[in-house]
Amino acid sequence: MQAASNKAQIPDIAAQVTYAMRIMGISPLPRNYELYYEAYIGSNPKLTKELAALGSRATQEELDEIGARYFAHVHHAVGVDRAHNHLASELSDLLKLLKDEQFALENYNKLLDETYQNITGKSSSSAEILRQCVSILTEATADTMSQGKERAENVSLKSFEMEVIRQELDEYKRIANTDSLTRLANRRAFDEKLASVYNSEQLRAYTGLLIADIDHFKKVNDSYGHPVGDKILATVGTVIRANLRRDAFVARTGGEEFAIILGDSSLEESLQVAERIRNALATTPFKNSKTGVNYGPITLSLGVCQASHADDPVDLYNKADIALYCAKNAGRNRTILFEEGMKKDTGKNWLIYRK
Repeated sequence: MQAASNKAQIPDIAAQVTYAMRIMGISPLPRNYELYYEAYIGSNPKLTKELAALGSRATQEELDEIGARYFAHVHHAVGVDRAHNHLASELSDLLKLLKDEQFALENYNKLLDETYQNITGKSSSSAEILRQCVSILTEATADTMSQGKERAENVSLKSFEMEVIRQELDEYKRIANTDSLTRLANRRAFDEKLASVYNSEQLRAYTGLLIADIDHFKKVNDSYGHPVGDKILATVGTVIRANLRRDAFVARTGGEEFAIILGDSSLEESLQVAERIRNALATTPFKNSKTGVNYGPITLSLGVCQASHADDPVDLYNKADIALYCAKNAGRNRTILFEEGMKKDTGKNWLIYRK
């Protein structure tokens, strides 16, 4: 009965949040609704307090600033859109400047042509013609040069502004593709990178995929808490990165799972890299220097598959994942290469960011 009662209240909450936003003049944007909904249900007292401090007429800029702190998953996309719009506006202004410059030069060329016609004409005396032409050309040339210099400075300024915006867009993309805990690439970036392997037969022929999973990680979280688990995840990411070439791609693909894409790598090299990572982590101490608590040993199980042995990115991921599953079943803390005939009882959802 209690569950049914709570369910019945949900539409009322939505209606009250929407009504309150309308009364306060807040734009009915999804990101604004998320802010006020969380504030209404009281799940984040600090957020509720900040929104209350804005009063009844909060600006969109103020709301987005708060949203960026509490709901980065929504507001990073907003930032990208804002930067794109800014870049489009700057580019439009630049094109207008260039068109104005073209128009000015066309008028100047027209004036030169008319002056030439006057010089070659015979209707006036030579002295009068020269006097008028010199005066006209001097004035027109000075104006054109002045306008040209001003436009050149404006073009230079616009180019600088667009470069700043481009850097801003690059930063938004980096943030959107980075796992905040380990600072490695995230699942979104991994999906894109893995898909690109099959854009070229050469890439496909010499690319290996390694999927690694921390052994018994749930036990670590249950025993020592999630803050310790997060530190261990970050350390594991650091160890993996330290044992790879700089051009290797490594991502935290979810939970305690990591994935490595090795370009320009043979089957033997992929296996060697997997073993190097596994051995490096197995010998890494995980100990609290203040309390002396030893969290280790922390080990990895790894599944390996070459892109040349799979039909497409989905098939490649599934095969490496099956090899990982077999490594877990075989006792953990080991590397297993995918072979035809291997089977797995459960599957994972690949391309979770694909739309």
